[in-house]
Amino acid sequence: MRKKVLQLLVDNTSGVLSRISGLFSRRGYNIESITAGVTADPRYTRITIVTSGDDEILDQIEKQVAKLVDVRDIHELKPDESVYRELCLVKVRADAQTRVDITMIVTNMFRGKIVDVGPESLIVEITGTQAKIDAFLRMLDNYEILELARTGIAGLGRGVDKVIYLND
Repeated sequence: MRKKVLQLLVDNTSGVLSRISGLFSRRGYNIESITAGVTADPRYTRITIVTSGDDEILDQIEKQVAKLVDVRDIHELKPDESVYRELCLVKVRADAQTRVDITMIVTNMFRGKIVDVGPESLIVEITGTQAKIDAFLRMLDNYEILELARTGIAGLGRGVDKVIYLND
């Protein structure tokens, strides 16, 4: 089993995300993460999907998704040719004593931000690769994580070679 990051450029229409995720569920394919957002051109949405399987399944996924009506472009974002980022928000139980320790981990080691402080907790924002976020979460093993939200990978290919220009 290996992971593949697919980037789709699709028409910005209602139900497009549902049709794409429905294709995965109907065929029993796994989505590890999915992100979607409108592009600089509001007619299109960029979707980044992380999926896993053997080479045959991954090739089949790419071919099946490419056949969908709303899909304008699909290509793999290879790790050495792309930039991936993920956002993570973590609510950690913190009293006055542990707040200082957590703040040091967040700001000095991981360049994160404290975005909310309450009497019994704080919320941390960290952005980076999945590996960086996983390492950060391991550093919090000695603290009580109350809530956690991860966005999934968003990515773009490096350079201008694979930029897609759609003309309608």
